[in-house]
Amino acid sequence: MGYKEKYNLWLNDVYFDEETKQELRTITDEKEIEDRFYTDLKFGTAGLRGKIGAGTNRMNQYTVSLATQGLAQTIVNKGKEAMDRGVAIAYDVRKFSKEFAEITARVLAANGVKAYLFDNLRATPILSYTVRKLKCISGVVVTASHNPKDYNGYKVYWEEGSQILDNIADEVLDEIGKINSFSEVKIMEKESAIKNGLIEIIGKEIDDAYNEELLKMTINDDIDKDIKIVYTPLNGTGNIPVRRILRERGFTNVTVVPEQENPDSNFTTVGYPNPEDVKAFTYAAELGGKIGAELLIATDPDCDRVAIGAMNENGYTYLNGNQTGALIINYILSSRHSKNDLPKNSAIVKSIVTGDLGKVIAEKYGVKTVETLTGFKNICSKANEWEKTKEFEYILGYEESIGYVYGTLVRDKDGVVTSMMIAEMAAYYKKQGKSILEVLDDIYEEYGYYSEKLISIVLEGLEGQQKIKRIMENIRHNPIETIGDIRLEKTIDFLYDKTDVGVSDVLKYYLDDGSWYAIRPSGTEPKIKLYIYSTAKTIDESFTKIDLIEKTVRERMETVE
Repeated sequence: MGYKEKYNLWLNDVYFDEETKQELRTITDEKEIEDRFYTDLKFGTAGLRGKIGAGTNRMNQYTVSLATQGLAQTIVNKGKEAMDRGVAIAYDVRKFSKEFAEITARVLAANGVKAYLFDNLRATPILSYTVRKLKCISGVVVTASHNPKDYNGYKVYWEEGSQILDNIADEVLDEIGKINSFSEVKIMEKESAIKNGLIEIIGKEIDDAYNEELLKMTINDDIDKDIKIVYTPLNGTGNIPVRRILRERGFTNVTVVPEQENPDSNFTTVGYPNPEDVKAFTYAAELGGKIGAELLIATDPDCDRVAIGAMNENGYTYLNGNQTGALIINYILSSRHSKNDLPKNSAIVKSIVTGDLGKVIAEKYGVKTVETLTGFKNICSKANEWEKTKEFEYILGYEESIGYVYGTLVRDKDGVVTSMMIAEMAAYYKKQGKSILEVLDDIYEEYGYYSEKLISIVLEGLEGQQKIKRIMENIRHNPIETIGDIRLEKTIDFLYDKTDVGVSDVLKYYLDDGSWYAIRPSGTEPKIKLYIYSTAKTIDESFTKIDLIEKTVRERMETVE
């Protein structure tokens, strides 16, 4: 069925509500109609993510209910025990998040699958914790993480508390494929489902248990808890859990950015609520400057990612994900090593596009570094695997995109525990008379200067998707052999080469001076990403290499029509 036929079906079928039809009638741009209907919003290992609106290629009540029917049938196929174990459901501050979460619960209930629905907004890591705490078969969180305000998403978790891998995603996708019409989706009224015990509302008891467990994960208490911190949840779900854990940890000098304290689905003060972008710190830096805050902490709207700013002589230095990751690894491993609290088979996990400084630090403490494909579904799958095999003791997982999780309580990136550990780390070093920037300089002095840069090129719509494919194919078949005096030493094509980490459309190029770069299409956004890493004896030399690699690779990418 072509996009125009799908469009007309939605306009004329009695199944679709009048508000949806009216939204479609107002569209006058044919390209817009095509973009909404040329494909179905794909269910993959990241679940669903897309712009909110009417259409098969949008996040709406129909696409959410369709995905949930596929998930419900997958669980039904596993038997009564799986159905009774149920599905935990959380949602963030975004437009229609609550509605989509309730639709998810109602579809599950109509299929005889128990649903545990949170009473209000919750951070994504709390959903992961809940799946494990309640021994659910699955979990769903309605969120688009750090995407712009017009997006929403639907992430699915499995019984270990981590996001589903391909095996479960394929089962769900197969069940979705068997549904011929939206009218085949089963749905139950919420109140009736609650009355029949198929929907159970959950709340404070989960938060209390999660918070109690996090407090057990602290390492050092001989720290300066009076350190001045400014925290911003960027109008997201971190406001309550992050403030609570810092307060109960004993940090008495935490100030929250008032304009970004409460939920705002329009993200009025920030626009693009991604703490990787230093613009997200505008309000925090202004407040920090007024009160003399030594540390700025920002979490994204679903509070699974964290970024920081550290006071310098002229304001604040904003650390990227690799730098923050190196600091956290250095702090945790050195502290636990000094306490003889590092298991002999300790390991950290990072993605293939994350920098190598953390790996070098881990080697000093005899800790193994294991690499996976991008995404915490892959990173935390190692924690799940080692829990059974006992091959390694999972200490920490991280990605360059400001995602970290310490320990195995949560099987996804966790902005709450990470905020607690960052505050503890900064307070520990302050007690020793050092800032975290000075500690980072010490790390560079010891291990060498590791620099990095991420370039994201946005290419939207069908044309953009096709251009991304052409860029990947061009570079895949015609690799750049020399960049200035630096020569290509080794290539890994994770789509076609046999590796230990799995299959993904990622190209990684190792250069003969120790630098490397990688190219991959984003799995959740209309972007192609270029990751560049260099190592050198001086910081200036490392950045010169970054600039040269960027110029050469981007010139190649831009020649692709």
